[in-house]
Amino acid sequence: RMVPLRSLTTTRDQLGPESLSRFNMFRAATVNGSTAPGTSSGDGLTAMEEIAARVLPEGMHIAWSGMSLQEKRTGSESSVVLVLAMLFVYLFLVAQYESWSIPVAVVLAVPVALAGALGALVLRGASLDVYGQMGLVMLIGLSTKNAILIIQFIKAQMSQGVELVDATLNAVKIRLRPVIMTSLAFFFGTLPLAIASGAGAAAQNAIGTAVTGGLLSATFIDLIFIPFFFVLVSKMFRKRAPQPDTAAEALPAAG
Repeated sequence: RMVPLRSLTTTRDQLGPESLSRFNMFRAATVNGSTAPGTSSGDGLTAMEEIAARVLPEGMHIAWSGMSLQEKRTGSESSVVLVLAMLFVYLFLVAQYESWSIPVAVVLAVPVALAGALGALVLRGASLDVYGQMGLVMLIGLSTKNAILIIQFIKAQMSQGVELVDATLNAVKIRLRPVIMTSLAFFFGTLPLAIASGAGAAAQNAIGTAVTGGLLSATFIDLIFIPFFFVLVSKMFRKRAPQPDTAAEALPAAG
């Protein structure tokens, strides 16, 4: 004989979720969102972490997934990427100049460019997110361009018998116009990124601001300090040719 269910239990209608989502075996709620116009994704992630630390009760926390997780991981690896980029540039220059000392003067332009890029981002109130870090990596190659133009001319002058200091002064005078014109051409090419507006403007502004700020600072500093660094490095690492032994006396010819 069948027993009615209502004789054993009491049933009632109740609203509830159709499914329970989990993340790493814990109950989780998925939150999807986007930043306001003019706000970078890095600022958005930082704001979410601050709000979660202030609002969420004990035992609850947030975790990133998808593109947000990739951006957080990329941000922690940016220093390694910058060091590797500088190392590769240095090794390529070593192969080009066949010298370990000359590329040192060229690579010294990189810190100046990075400082200019960071200063431009700070003045504009932008954060160093993943897009700004991409601009820094671009600057490592771009900032050495002007130094290569100057040092290549110095080496050409020295191969013709010109003294080191005179060759350096000639390079600064003659290469001044090409260096400035090349830098201005690239500056106006990236300026639209720095002043862009609308959808995706935060990413474009970060790249454009970092590149334009770093390139301008590197251009004018390169014309002053890179020749000085080259002379200093050349004098420090110059290989001195062995001097002939003047004390040795010529042997008499056998007759």
